[in-house]
Amino acid sequence: MPLLSSAVASTADSFQENRSDMLELIDHWRSLEQRSIDASNKRLATFRARGQLSPRERLEHLLDPGMPFIQLHSMANFCVEDTNRETSVPGASVIVGIGFVEGVRCMIWVDDSGISAGAATETTGLVSTSILEVCMRQKLPLIHLVESAGANLLKYQVELWSRFGNVFRELARLSAAGIPTMVVLHGGSTAGGAYMPGMSDYVIGVKDNGMAALGGAALVKAATGEEADDRELGGTEMHASVSGVVEYLVEDDAHGCLKARDVIRSLDWNKRVSAVKRRAFEPPRYPCDELAGAIPTDPKVPYDFREVLARLVDDSSVEEFKARYGVSTVCGYASITGIAFGFIGNNGPIDPNGATKAAQFIQLCDAADLPILFFNNTTGYMVGTEYEQAGMIKHGSKMIQAVSNARVPKISLYIGASFGAGNYGMCGWSYQPDFLFAWPNARTGVMAGQSAADTMSEVARVGAARKGQTISETVLTEQADAIKAHFDAQEDAFYTSGRVLDHGIIDPRDTRKVLAFCLETVLEGRQRELRPNAFGIARI
Repeated sequence: MPLLSSAVASTADSFQENRSDMLELIDHWRSLEQRSIDASNKRLATFRARGQLSPRERLEHLLDPGMPFIQLHSMANFCVEDTNRETSVPGASVIVGIGFVEGVRCMIWVDDSGISAGAATETTGLVSTSILEVCMRQKLPLIHLVESAGANLLKYQVELWSRFGNVFRELARLSAAGIPTMVVLHGGSTAGGAYMPGMSDYVIGVKDNGMAALGGAALVKAATGEEADDRELGGTEMHASVSGVVEYLVEDDAHGCLKARDVIRSLDWNKRVSAVKRRAFEPPRYPCDELAGAIPTDPKVPYDFREVLARLVDDSSVEEFKARYGVSTVCGYASITGIAFGFIGNNGPIDPNGATKAAQFIQLCDAADLPILFFNNTTGYMVGTEYEQAGMIKHGSKMIQAVSNARVPKISLYIGASFGAGNYGMCGWSYQPDFLFAWPNARTGVMAGQSAADTMSEVARVGAARKGQTISETVLTEQADAIKAHFDAQEDAFYTSGRVLDHGIIDPRDTRKVLAFCLETVLEGRQRELRPNAFGIARI
């Protein structure tokens, strides 16, 4: 394949300025993530008094040492319940991600009981549904380390209760599909949360601390007047010997994680899948570290998408598709760690030729059974008389049709702007990419705030003129400022990731490693053979 050459010099002032801006965004993102760690660690003394490990210690005990773990949705709930960016704690009271347990790629779900006793937030259900969908698509066993107060009754919202039922439905579907689900009951799991162990294939219960009941002692007393003992009501000892909900009774948290590893090993899960095939490869000729500097963080400053490719793909080489046609849309073939894929990237807005080129390319990748990587940096599809007459609507629709119906794995990255219907054509969140990550400089929305403000100012002027009225420029300026602020507040990656509109934010310098992990995950899942049932496995 032809080699890419870079026009970026790491010694240039522009590179150093871009790098400083990107590192500042990365540091800010990491500081936001640290808030949830700090909040959880405030209860370390409580965990120790109970003889427990902290949630993150449980995760560490469960995972294979030295193997990669990709955390998902670490920014969930940021600026949702607490809209103050200076105090909002992200994470949605869970730690979720994909890692290895006894050599098996698994989805891990840890209730962060150090924060509000693990009570669900407004976005916990969205995160839970998201990771269960990933489990189904990628055929990943699920291990859930449970200790949660369930719904926060002081902040009860009927729609959250209704939506959370989808979690149990998805657990049933995973089991019926032949994908193992497992719970380690580290602490309490009451009310609806009791169905977490009930709906899982394997349940490991920790003595003394683990507890599951449809109604805790307080609810039972309020509902029936019965004075119930929590351990007799739902303790793991009772469930292991009387109700049959618990399959394995263990001594403590560390033993519970060890038992989970034992169960995964006993399933011999990897026997029906072979290693992902890859060809010999060379690393990129330009350092991945330069991705923090090679491109500007300001979406209004243009750059050549090939500068990103040169620092991501094997040997910095690509086979570009229709390079002279629809030039603002860049399509081609490349590989990462020897895994081949097709890619689509942007050098600005998508014009009619770019849309038809991308639509054709998506269909070709689908026919060739090649994964497609979408690198979003576009303000959307072109507008104006010239482009409308050239068929922008129908050509953009072809691209959206193609991405909607492509059967191959799709992985999306927001590396800059991703606005309007361009986001749809570039496989945005609603188009169910297998994975979607954002760089911390990414901005997404229906349009940029300034564009929205200018549009509404023009609408106001035209409306006033039609009525024979004049409108104060001061009023228009105030309106424009308000609109721009409203849009701008919702477009940055921290805000959108807080609303679970991606799988998480990543450091640009880690992009090659993350994409390699995702490609391995999707290809391993596609070739894995399952043994489905007509219904989920039940305790008879």
